[in-house]
Amino acid sequence: MAKINIDELSEAELIDLNHRIVERLRFLSQMRAHSEMLDFKIGERVTFHPEGYPQLFGILTRYNRKTMTVITDAGQQWNVAPRLLRRVDAREGNPATNSKVVKLKKH
Repeated sequence: MAKINIDELSEAELIDLNHRIVERLRFLSQMRAHSEMLDFKIGERVTFHPEGYPQLFGILTRYNRKTMTVITDAGQQWNVAPRLLRRVDAREGNPATNSKVVKLKKH
């Protein structure tokens, strides 16, 4: 890979290079998030622990560009980065028995 000597670039060239770098980093971040999302399925039960809150449990309801939407057992909607989610084991605590999430029948 060829090295770029930024000392020889004009201000306009540096600004253009900066924009291209930022766009590339955004793209790589989105690709990483998309890859992590593929580890989960809509309807799957997950848990996450947001800062300042107790551990929350819920159901995945939607894929977003960089996050996944989770409806918690308390009925709250959270958009959570997939790297912060963990599958809930059937033996794990906090069962959905008191949940406001209702299973829908398939037709």
